[in-house]
Amino acid sequence: MTEADVAAIRALAEAAERTDGVAPLPEQVLLHLKHQGDADAWHFVARRLSGQGSELIGYAFLDKTNPEEGPSAEVVVAPSARRQGVGGALLDALRMKVRRGDKPLRVWAHGGLPAAAALAGKRGLELDRELWVMARPLDEVPPAPEVEGVTVAAFRPGADDEAWVDLNARAFAHHPEQGSMTLDDLRARMAEPWFDPAGFLLAWRDGKLVGFHWTKVHDHSAYGDGPVGEVYVLGVDPAEQGRGLGKALTLLGLEHLRERGLSEVILYVEGDNKPAIAVYGGLGFTRRSADVMYRVP
Repeated sequence: MTEADVAAIRALAEAAERTDGVAPLPEQVLLHLKHQGDADAWHFVARRLSGQGSELIGYAFLDKTNPEEGPSAEVVVAPSARRQGVGGALLDALRMKVRRGDKPLRVWAHGGLPAAAALAGKRGLELDRELWVMARPLDEVPPAPEVEGVTVAAFRPGADDEAWVDLNARAFAHHPEQGSMTLDDLRARMAEPWFDPAGFLLAWRDGKLVGFHWTKVHDHSAYGDGPVGEVYVLGVDPAEQGRGLGKALTLLGLEHLRERGLSEVILYVEGDNKPAIAVYGGLGFTRRSADVMYRVP
């Protein structure tokens, strides 16, 4: 795609976010648009033709880079072109790229909007997964408990990269997206304008990385005016489970965001992860919305 194509897709996504109150494309897709490096990632565009040329009215992204989990997709339609069959046409195009031997196609519907649920129902898609968005105010943050033998320091770009990738893979061995992150994935995010090593907290025990809390600050939020913080990724070595390290790192990250002057923080958690939801609920987080994944049977 050309730079003009990418700019048009970003403008389409921003228009949809203003209308729906939720971003239709996650960070991973925006990075694919920026770098266009994966041979098994596909971009589909829907255009309305006219005598003056064409207008972008829909976009879909198909990621086939994870054969274990199967292909996943995102779809966004311009607000002015909805209820005209554009979303269904993009879904048909996606399904044509799923061949025999592939696992079933899965499609994200960010925000769980009624229009997406209606399209899924018409096409016979089944609910596969829910990703909750939880939020809490940052007016008060309890002090973080100390964990014996553990020291916490900010991430050092270039020095801690490989140790973090190794721990992230162990901490998220069960998670299809997060656990597969590579050094290139890490460094692509480090190159983004939002990256701040001071908000990337690492926990060490006897020289070994055993936990981390990577925070993020969004310039704007669908949930309110002004910047908002995010518990971007929180990970703990499986050998450290049950020692209170996750709670301590969570509170240290929240305090960092509060000190930056932010008034709210969000996080994403799997809807069926009851232990994590209980922990976050105990820290003052409540469910705000959910991203829904549908599966083509």
